[in-house]
Parts: sequence; C-alpha cells; structure tokens
Amino acid sequence: MLTISQLASYAGVTVRAVRHYHAKGLLAEPERDHSGYRRYDAAAVVELIRIRTLAEAGVPLSRVRELLAAGDEEFAAAVADIDRRLRSEIRERQRHRERIGQLAAGDSLALPPEAVAYLDRMHQLGLPPLMIEAERDAWILVAAQLAEHMPCYMQLKQQQLEDPATLELYRDLAAAVGWEREDPRAVAVADRLVGLLESAEAEGVATHDQQMSDELAKLLDSVFLDSVPIAGRLLCLLEERGWTGWTNIKRTGPVK
Repeated sequence: MLTISQLASYAGVTVRAVRHYHAKGLLAEPERDHSGYRRYDAAAVVELIRIRTLAEAGVPLSRVRELLAAGDEEFAAAVADIDRRLRSEIRERQRHRERIGQLAAGDSLALPPEAVAYLDRMHQLGLPPLMIEAERDAWILVAAQLAEHMPCYMQLKQQQLEDPATLELYRDLAAAVGWEREDPRAVAVADRLVGLLESAEAEGVATHDQQMSDELAKLLDSVFLDSVPIAGRLLCLLEERGWTGWTNIKRTGPVK
C-alpha cells in the first residue's frame, strides 16, 4: 500500500495535484488506516495516471470523469472532439503569434514598405523624432483610408526629400517643432512654404489632392496641430497669404 506521496511519485504528479483531483471527485479517496493515513493501491496509481494523461492532453477536468467512464466508441468520439478543439486553439494561438511578430516589426505593422522607407529616409536626414513620429501617425491614417494611393504619395514624398528647396523647408519645419506659438521666425517659414506652393502652381503641379476627403484632411491636420506648438500660428500665416489647410493645402484667394 502506498502513501499519498508515493502515489504522487509513481504517477508523476504532485501531492497537491492528488488532493485537487480528490476535491474534484476524479480520484476516489481511500479510507484511512488505523494510523490515520490514507493508503493507495496499484489501481489508484493506474487511475491517477489516466487522469494525468487526459489533463495533460488538454481535456478539461470537467470532462475527465466522463471520459474515464466512457465506452470505447464514446471515448473515441470525445477524443476526436477534443482534438478538433485543440486544433482550433492552436490556429488561434498561431494568429496571436503572427500578430505579436507584427508588433515587433514597429512601423511596418500599419504602414506599407514604401512608407517605412520614407520614414527611414527622414531618420537618415537627421530630422527630429517628434517630426517623424507625427508624419508616421499621419501616414497610418492615410494608409487606412487610401491604401491604393500610398505608392504614389510615397514616391512624391521621396522626391520632395531630394529637392533642395523642399528639404530646406523640411529642416525649417523640423526646427520649428520646438518653437513657441508666437516665435517671429514662423513668418519666414510660412513665406518659404507659400513660395514653393506658388512655384508648383505656376508649373501646373497640383497642390490639392482630389482623392483625399476634407474630413480626412482635417483629421490629419489635427495630428500636426496636436504635436507642434507653432502649428496653429503657421496655419494662420498661410491663411493670411491666401492658402488654407496643411495636409491638403488649397488656394483661397490672392496673396496679401
């Protein structure tokens, strides 16, 4: 006859597990001997091994008793059902692993490769993290709504980074990230931007994206307004010069 510790050892479980199975009614508790100890026989070891095997296979304890008492056909059907459930859980966990892998990929989680390359180029040019993060968040919003247009957008943005005048404006804007709202240097930045817009207009290059809704443009503008203290001032200066908006700039009238 075996003590509870010996039983647990033979079956490859802990004493705590044995007591848990007793509490769940899965393993019968033997009567105590004259010394007050419970003694287990070989049948208890076999039963405990069966319980452990089912539990390790993923069978809920609520079904273990049912399976222990089942006939061959019923047992096979129940095992097949459990197998289907486990396969479904494995597929779900695999999807979770893929999602975790995407999260580890950083910007590529929500952006296409060409947008990630554009952000990388901004990093290489030494533009400040705050500016790049604002661009990233804005392009995530665009990609969610206008995914099919992202290759064209990113081609244009990469071209702008190669244009000396536009790159100089980018550096002005990068410096302006830390300015206070009333910083007088904002006037020169607004003038430089208007100069580029007027040059593009004169060359017949569109400054307004017809594909982008006003609602999305306003949402993107809010990213700029929320992340850059001087953003509101720059928008006011643009309006004074006959332009409105930031993401989707439109001419509203003659330059004042």
